[in-house]
Amino acid sequence: MKFAVYQASRIGGRKYNQDRVAYAYSDKALLLVLVDGMGGHLHGETAAQIAINIFMEAFAQAAQPRVPEPEEFLREIMRRAHEAIIQYAHAQQLGGNPGTTCVAALVQDEQVCWAHAGDSRCYLLRSGEKAAVTHDHSAVQQWADWGIIKPEEMKTHPDRNKITNCLGGVEDMFYVESAPAVPLQPDDVLLLCSDGLWGPLAEAEIATAFSIAPLAAALDQLMDKALLLGGTHADNTTAVVARWGNAEDERHTSAPMCMVLEVEQPVS
Repeated sequence: MKFAVYQASRIGGRKYNQDRVAYAYSDKALLLVLVDGMGGHLHGETAAQIAINIFMEAFAQAAQPRVPEPEEFLREIMRRAHEAIIQYAHAQQLGGNPGTTCVAALVQDEQVCWAHAGDSRCYLLRSGEKAAVTHDHSAVQQWADWGIIKPEEMKTHPDRNKITNCLGGVEDMFYVESAPAVPLQPDDVLLLCSDGLWGPLAEAEIATAFSIAPLAAALDQLMDKALLLGGTHADNTTAVVARWGNAEDERHTSAPMCMVLEVEQPVS
C-alpha cells in the first residue's frame, strides 16, 4: 500500500491527557483509531487505552494481510471494546463506568469505511474540500438536527460537551454508527480527530490545511491554532491523518504493524 501517515496529541490546558490515538497496517490494509476518554474521576484515559489496545490486537489477528468484512470488523471491535470497558469497571469496583468516544477508519482495496460513537470525527478530504464527515453523537447535534438551535450555535453552546453515545459510560445507550465503504481517489486525506481539534476551528480551515503542506506540518499548524484559540482551557487535542495515493511511499511488511502514540502528560 502507498500512504503517508502522521499522528500527534497535545494535552492543552487540562490536568490529564485522556485522548489516545494509533494506526496499524499490513500489506493490504490500514487502520486508523482515535478515542477521547471521559470522566476524570472514573479514569476516562483507562477506557480510552482499553479501546486502543483491543483495536490493535484485533487488527494484528485479522489483517492477514486483508481484513475480512471491514465494515463488520469495525462494528464488532467497537462493541468488544465497549464490553471490555464495562467489565473492567465492574472488576475494579469503580462505582460507575468510564467512557470514551471512538472513531475508526479502515482502508482496504482502494476503499475506506469508518465507524464511530461520540463526537470524535472522521473527515474525508478531497481536493481541499470536505467530501464526508461523521455525524456527532452529542446533545447540540441532536438539537441542531431538530431545528432547536442553529448549526453555527453548536460550537459555542454551553452544553456542547454533552455526549449522547460512547463506549463504556451508560451500558444500554451505546451503539455504533458506521458508513458503507467509499472509493478512494489519489491524494485523498483521512483525518480522525478529537473535539479539541475540530471544535475551535472552522470547517474550511480543516478542509484546506492538507491540500499543499506536508501532513505533519499541516496538522501541527492546525493543532497550534486550536490550542491558541482554546487558551488556558484548551481541551486535549489529538489527531491522526493519512494521505492515500501513488505519490506516497510504499509500505511493505511481512506482519501487521501497530503504532500507538505515547501521549503527552503533565510534568510532575
